[in-house]
Amino acid sequence: MVDTLNPVKLEIFRGLFVSIAEEMGTVLKRTAYSPNIKERRDYSCAVFDGEGELVSMGDHMPVHLGSMPLSVRAALKEESFSPGDIVILNDPFSGGTHLPDLTLIAPVFERASRGKPIFYVACRAHHSDVGGMAPGSMPVSEDIFQEGLRIPPLKLYRLGKLNRELLGLLLANVRTPTERQGDLAGQVGALKVGEKSLLEIVERNGREEILLYLDALKSYAERMVRSFLESMPEGTYEAEDYLDDDGVGQQSIKIFVSLQIQGDHLKVDFTGSDSQARGSVNAVYAITYSAVYYVLRCLVDPDTPANEGLMRAVEVVAPLRSVVNAEYPSATAGGNVETSQRIVDVLLKALSQALPGRIAAASSGTMNNLCIGGRHPVTGQVFSYYETIGGGMGGGPQGRGDSGIHTHMTNSLNTPIEALEPYLPIRVREYRLRSNSGGGGRHRGGNGIVRCLEALSDCRVTILSERRKHAPYGLEGGRAGRKGLNFLVIRGKRRKLPGKISLSISPGDWIYIETPGGGGWGTGAFSELPPAAEEGIQEIGDG
Repeated sequence: MVDTLNPVKLEIFRGLFVSIAEEMGTVLKRTAYSPNIKERRDYSCAVFDGEGELVSMGDHMPVHLGSMPLSVRAALKEESFSPGDIVILNDPFSGGTHLPDLTLIAPVFERASRGKPIFYVACRAHHSDVGGMAPGSMPVSEDIFQEGLRIPPLKLYRLGKLNRELLGLLLANVRTPTERQGDLAGQVGALKVGEKSLLEIVERNGREEILLYLDALKSYAERMVRSFLESMPEGTYEAEDYLDDDGVGQQSIKIFVSLQIQGDHLKVDFTGSDSQARGSVNAVYAITYSAVYYVLRCLVDPDTPANEGLMRAVEVVAPLRSVVNAEYPSATAGGNVETSQRIVDVLLKALSQALPGRIAAASSGTMNNLCIGGRHPVTGQVFSYYETIGGGMGGGPQGRGDSGIHTHMTNSLNTPIEALEPYLPIRVREYRLRSNSGGGGRHRGGNGIVRCLEALSDCRVTILSERRKHAPYGLEGGRAGRKGLNFLVIRGKRRKLPGKISLSISPGDWIYIETPGGGGWGTGAFSELPPAAEEGIQEIGDG
């Protein structure tokens, strides 16, 4: 049957489904309330078939998109869907990633149909507060209960009617209920647009033809991946890299991977990685799966459809109770944002052995998460703000790495100063590239960023960052990028902060973040980096 399909129509359907996911993202961006979603675009949208298998995704956040299929499976396992239903969840141990990522899932039924859904639409957005022990819900925590409100798959809408009791419970447990309600409304709007567009395609083409081409697209993606794997040299390739620490202790945490390539099959085995940590850097299986998905998508032909077929030739082994497959009730806030990056780094390091001369050096390897919360001195309203800060991209065989950019598992933007300062009692003192922070080599790594924020009111600040102890590695003879730095400046006196910390600051205090540069690639002319800025500066712990 597949041989009789029209290849032109196959490509048209691929473009149609991708455009729907992108359209959903555009609606969410324009209708959401918080700058975290409107400006930073910390959201993702995707389309699934009636069995819950991924059909298409927008070019949004890789850490969301690779893990969202597990959220849909969890929702289908726990709930039965009727027309007008919308399920909400964020539980990392039921298909979620970390608590601030709220996922909404809605079925798409053919009009006048009482059968099973023909599609599901889903969107995930990072909410800048879902309760917990610290503003921003990204604390230096030791269990999941400290991180915020944990939501298993539950119906936010039932038969088109809002579940006000559930919404009320959620809003009663967050610091910024108006913002949360506005962002959730934006997500619901995105789902409605996705549903409308999918139904138009079904009415125009018919259910049977749609299902035929959906199957063909998944099979096409599988064939593309298997063909790529067959082109790689068979063998086992191993690598390890380290997280700086878990924020509670100071010990580095190992992530180990073994890539076993045999014919058109790939086994990705993380056995040998350290046990789950006491602190919040634990990744659940959905995160580890998502990182593997992302790396594979980067390797195959860019025109390969990003759907369920992409992973049919891949087996992911992540031992339970390890840092790459943590068990309830482990703390997971940093696993989504930091450990996901290190998983990508170690996967690429292993692949550099299988594909010498084709893999780029390590990028900054951290999202440099910064949460700030408190009470506005003028309006008296409680605020909670979250941002990630870019860094340097690793140099590669095609040229030097880009500077001041989000890489790998994050695809967000910066919050513009023009949007940040009117919204919060914060003044941006400095925002520039960090000179000479990229590693040397034939193709240098990109430079990191220097970002300095001044508090205009009493605030509680949390920083979750990595690559403060272990620098981004170079490849093919290139040098490592410069490690990141965090500072607190009080009345002109600068103190070094650890990579993960929660502390209180006062009006006039400055938080300085200097993000890592990317690693260099290839042998070439090296220039010595100037002395590191932290020399002679006292380090302080929790405040």
